[in-house]
Amino acid sequence: MSDAATSAFAASFVGLYAAHHAADYLFQGDRMSERKSGWTEDFTDPQPGRHHHGWGANQLHAVTHTLTELAVLGLMALVLDMPLPVVGVAVAVAWIHVTHSLIDRRWPVRMWMKHTGSADFIDRGGMPLVDQAMHIAVGIFPAALAIGGWA
Repeated sequence: MSDAATSAFAASFVGLYAAHHAADYLFQGDRMSERKSGWTEDFTDPQPGRHHHGWGANQLHAVTHTLTELAVLGLMALVLDMPLPVVGVAVAVAWIHVTHSLIDRRWPVRMWMKHTGSADFIDRGGMPLVDQAMHIAVGIFPAALAIGGWA
């Protein structure tokens, strides 16, 4: 890998990492966080059935990620004069959208923890940490996709 490609990869990863945290913590309210993982309504919900299984909140959160990442990558490309192929960026944000949506359903996190000997950590509040570790682990690939594209 050339020095320019290495620098573009590193810059893309840092940008996507910052965008991830902005979308997860700055642009996500409590209501979205509570509903994105699944069924949450009870008999007091004024509009029962509207948030069926939380997919609406989940996809809204994933779209928030997509838009935040596009904004950050676009700004970086402009300010740093860093060429980012459109196809590469599109595939990268699609990857993030899908994986983020899936991880945020929380069942993959719970399943991972139960099958890797960390079930007790669930009860001690460890799911958010494993959730973020999963996002970071799958988040390394989009940086490579963003700079290289599929051409």
